[in-house]
Amino acid sequence: MQTWQRNLYTIWIAELLAIAGFTVVTPFLPYYVQELGVTELEQVEFWSGLLFASQAVAMAIFSPIWGSVADRYGRKLMIERAMFSGAVVLGAMGFVRNVQQLLVLRALQGCLTGTVAAAMTLVASSVPRQRTGQALGLLQMAVYSGSSAGPLIGGLVADHFGYRAAFLVTGVLLFLAGITVAIFVHEEFEPPRHEAGSRKSDFWLGVRTVLHSRELLGVLGIELAMQLGAKIMGPVLPLFVQALVPGEARVASLTGLITGLGAATSAVGAVLLGQASDRFGHRTVLLSCTLGLAVAYVPQFFVTTPTQLLVLQATAGAAMGGG
Repeated sequence: MQTWQRNLYTIWIAELLAIAGFTVVTPFLPYYVQELGVTELEQVEFWSGLLFASQAVAMAIFSPIWGSVADRYGRKLMIERAMFSGAVVLGAMGFVRNVQQLLVLRALQGCLTGTVAAAMTLVASSVPRQRTGQALGLLQMAVYSGSSAGPLIGGLVADHFGYRAAFLVTGVLLFLAGITVAIFVHEEFEPPRHEAGSRKSDFWLGVRTVLHSRELLGVLGIELAMQLGAKIMGPVLPLFVQALVPGEARVASLTGLITGLGAATSAVGAVLLGQASDRFGHRTVLLSCTLGLAVAYVPQFFVTTPTQLLVLQATAGAAMGGG
């Protein structure tokens, strides 16, 4: 087996484990807030939104920084950093005593983690040029598969062993992923040579290119709106499921099933609608997916059973995959 093949298969397994680990906590984070002593619904919603936002904002700030470090010291090191840091930080979340401590750790998670971009770059730089598309497609499959399995695992573990145990499962999965990369991935990395100021000018050249292109701005705007619409549901979806079922139901498992199925249909949508875009045009498919998301989300306001919510979330996931 050639080095690039071993790297590809290893990173596929590691990303599957890592993404599953990162998404284990998705189904029950608002329920964990309640266990930590926040009982009023408005406060639970506030803290849940803050927990999701703190991680996302911190990751948005630190992603360019880690990208710059990767250009200097290699992508493998960045993957290991994200996986091992995630194992420690998310594992520690199982020991917090109040929601404020959890918030600090969620922000720290955003600062230190983020595996997908480094993994994609490492794979793209190591596989033969004619195999790049296939390799990145396989890696994307691992991301979607992990996003499907993680919430279901998290819900089942939380319902049977408690919320704190699920964080330990997350830590174990991320640690195993990091060990896998450390042992089996080989990267021959040489930092690129840059003339003084070229790194900065390349960055701003890319920014100017986007700002001066109506097409790119339009695509970015649509993608931002789609992602924003989908992410709005993240903090409140578990609470919505909780309101739809009896108090004695295994609500974390049910939320995990709904979230995981949405990720699974995103994977299917990415494949099928990606093929459709080659046939009917990317613009047509992107607009269709945007309308499909609206059609899938608006009726969720009126659902009265978890089954109805499950179907609509699966539909929204398929549309998101095509976008």
